[in-house]
Amino acid sequence: MPVRAEHDRAVLAELLRRDPVLHAYQLGDLDDFFWPYTSWFRRGEQVALLYHGTDEPVLLAFAADADRPGLAALLDELGPVLPARLYAHLSPGLEGTLARRYAVTPAGAHHRMALADPTRLAAVPGAGEVLGRADLPALRALYAAAYPGNWFDPRMLDTGHYIGVREGGDLVAVAGVHVWSPTYRVAALGNVTTHPRARGRGLATAVVARLGVRLRDSVDHVTLNVRAGNTSAVRLYERLGFTRVADFGEYTLTVVGGPASAG
Repeated sequence: MPVRAEHDRAVLAELLRRDPVLHAYQLGDLDDFFWPYTSWFRRGEQVALLYHGTDEPVLLAFAADADRPGLAALLDELGPVLPARLYAHLSPGLEGTLARRYAVTPAGAHHRMALADPTRLAAVPGAGEVLGRADLPALRALYAAAYPGNWFDPRMLDTGHYIGVREGGDLVAVAGVHVWSPTYRVAALGNVTTHPRARGRGLATAVVARLGVRLRDSVDHVTLNVRAGNTSAVRLYERLGFTRVADFGEYTLTVVGGPASAG
């Protein structure tokens, strides 16, 4: 069965909802908020997403172990029409398929975690206030000091799901979302950080706790991605009731022989 571009959101939603935790980011990208920045490809029941809403396109391709050969076949056929340079989030082993066309540079192993025990989350005292567009300068300053290079789309402030803590008028801790979709009942936490001068006091735990409880009013699945080597963050999320449910890798892909790989 050949690869086809898929433009029917209902078809995509049905396929992705078979595993809403593994595909939480893709489900969220079906919303009108992200949909104009997406290209979708399908081969049978396997789906890959190319997201264009960042400076560098991002490929998302996830599958359970049993479905991975089918997704590898999709990527093998899709490779020739992908951009010459892109970033990718891939289930284990799929990078080998793309290595036939691209130079693959690993950017770190990651865990997908999901909220499995909401009672733990509710037992932690939350803190922080809801941030809005007026807080954008303070939020950018915090990210520059504490989390440079993170992926942050200012439009996400319009969701009402960014929570921050201030001290002395300065924003010193924040937790937000990469995805929030009441339509598809999924959310993905992201952009969590604490200013270096305020670390070690539980502020990240407090803002994540408040945001997690807030999100559960509108979605069924609260997920997040965390770098596998960030053991302190993994332990924080585990204390709040999150469980590791899948692994994936992040990669920079540069087409072999293309302009970006010349020289």
